[in-house]
Amino acid sequence: MLEYLAREIQTVCALGVQVAIVIGGGNIFRGIAGEARGIERVSGDYMGMLATVINSLALQETLESFGIPARVQTAIAMPPIAEPYHRKKALRHLNKGEVVIFAAGTGHPFFTTDTAAVLRAVEVGAEVILKATKVDGVYSADPLHDPTATRFEQITYLEVLQQQLKVMDLTAISFCMEHKLPIMVFNLKQQGNIKRIVLGESIGTLVTN
Repeated sequence: MLEYLAREIQTVCALGVQVAIVIGGGNIFRGIAGEARGIERVSGDYMGMLATVINSLALQETLESFGIPARVQTAIAMPPIAEPYHRKKALRHLNKGEVVIFAAGTGHPFFTTDTAAVLRAVEVGAEVILKATKVDGVYSADPLHDPTATRFEQITYLEVLQQQLKVMDLTAISFCMEHKLPIMVFNLKQQGNIKRIVLGESIGTLVTN
């Protein structure tokens, strides 16, 4: 998967597009799930943040093995491992053609990596958020469990909030709506989708005003 991601990102970087990435850590530890195991939510969330750092370092190493310069910045300071998050440094890296990977979420419990992605996107002036998922867009219900679910080609932030659709968490959607930041929800496992989106093809579901 790391090599697949690196190749997908490489095709976009080759176009001269600036790329910043926020990675989750659910494959290692999902904070909220820890409560069922007797782990207090705040501790669980911090464990989840550390999981995102592990994933970010793994992606950084893979990108660099493909000749793509990459930087990891963490919301929680850990200088021996990565740079602490600094907006102006992140912008300088992006302007030099480096991929910037934002790790450790927002640095605070109770906030998801969705919210961290939106926050960082607004801070660095991103044009769009590409929300990578396992399905090809936003559906009226979970298409993996409901065969009657229908896909939206475009939907508004307000409709997502009102229908409580599982696009991103509600805090992230509200923040996007406030800052008029479009979200493109797409299937990451369809090879070439990231490049298609960047080139203007209609892929997945666009969430906007």
